[in-house]
Amino acid sequence: MKILILGAGQVGTTAAYSLAREEANDVTIVDRNPEVLRELQDRLDVRTVVGNAAYPDVIERAGAKDCDMLIALMDSDEINMIACQIAHTLFSIPTKIARVRAREFANLEALFGADTIPVDVIISPEQLVTEHIEQLIHFPGALQVLEFANGRVRLVATRAEYGGALIGHPLRELSRHIPNAECRVVAIYRGGRGIIPDGGTVVEEGDEVFFIAARKDVRTVLSEMRKLDDPVRDVVIGGGGNIGLRLARALESTTHVKLIERDWARSTEISERLDRALVLHGDVADEELLLEENIDSADVFVAVTNAEEANILSGMLAKRLGAHKVMALINKPAYAEFVEAGTIDIAISPAEITLGTLLAHVRRGDVVKVHSLRRGAAEAIEAVAHGDALESRVVGRAVEEIRLPRGAAINGVVRGDKVLMAHHDTMIEADDHVILFVADRRQIDEVERLFEVGASSA
Repeated sequence: MKILILGAGQVGTTAAYSLAREEANDVTIVDRNPEVLRELQDRLDVRTVVGNAAYPDVIERAGAKDCDMLIALMDSDEINMIACQIAHTLFSIPTKIARVRAREFANLEALFGADTIPVDVIISPEQLVTEHIEQLIHFPGALQVLEFANGRVRLVATRAEYGGALIGHPLRELSRHIPNAECRVVAIYRGGRGIIPDGGTVVEEGDEVFFIAARKDVRTVLSEMRKLDDPVRDVVIGGGGNIGLRLARALESTTHVKLIERDWARSTEISERLDRALVLHGDVADEELLLEENIDSADVFVAVTNAEEANILSGMLAKRLGAHKVMALINKPAYAEFVEAGTIDIAISPAEITLGTLLAHVRRGDVVKVHSLRRGAAEAIEAVAHGDALESRVVGRAVEEIRLPRGAAINGVVRGDKVLMAHHDTMIEADDHVILFVADRRQIDEVERLFEVGASSA
């Protein structure tokens, strides 16, 4: 697939790194900064074009005439939309994806379409990040909560801790502990090394455990891995930007929310746009302010300012002062790995969260959901099985008969209203939504081919 990425910011760069590593993709990146492009070209097998991505001649030089997909990830919503219009009108590019941050645009569905502004897929990183954090707050003890099948199934990552009923026991005992719960452990990371689990795998304290479960069973399974945290009641949000405002708005009806914003005009503006949340004017890294606002009684402190250094410092300070759980918005992968090894509980990566939405539209076959995991090293995908036993490599076959690459596993099947945990003898039927965990994303290409209609069963 020939993919044209407009914008080499954090999301654009992350997308380029992920897509260019797949042999099936031919990636070109456009940006006005030649130094950034030079660095990307040194590291990746990509083509780069220096220029304003809103100009038709620049898009043409980037290869728009035979391009399959355009991904507009520049800082301006308006420029992204114009680029999609140019791609559609002048070059007939089939698929056009645009980052649109402003709610005023994103909420107007009638604004986008073949006869209006031709954007096929709208991506709002701020909204995706807000929803991600919201899920973590609703499921205390989780490191990640990812949805499949319109929310009916969730993939959850958690840290196994003392107090969990399954610690020190093999996974085969899980079904005996919680016989009425639909769940399956799909991966374990111990000391940074991945383990493909089986029934005899013993869960150890400190393991990072990934499991899938029906929505209603998530908390029950979490209790097997750790002592359940109390429901979140008090949240302190550091930063009143787009994410901070969206998060406060999402939480204020069910949670006591305090939001700290250092810009006076902005703090005044957002206080008028919120109903119940308390908006404070001040610095999120001000120790005196945090103490005055009883940070030690906060269930969650979330640092979401535009400066990741401020997020790291304020998060570390809040943790030292007694906040129960600390999350920080961090763009640089190296920073994220560093801080999660220390005092910050969860590093939130906007680029990694956004990447999954992009990948779902790049994948071959009918892939409806993709989640990037472990800083892009692994993926969890939801693919729809089509065809019959003659033209499909999965339909009409038991899981044990499907030739999956090493490190890939079918973990769950959603069939109509039913959520099934996959076992060796589970038969895949047409129109099943199949949930897979792929420990090594380099195997994704082979997994995709399995779900292509017309693939030979031989």
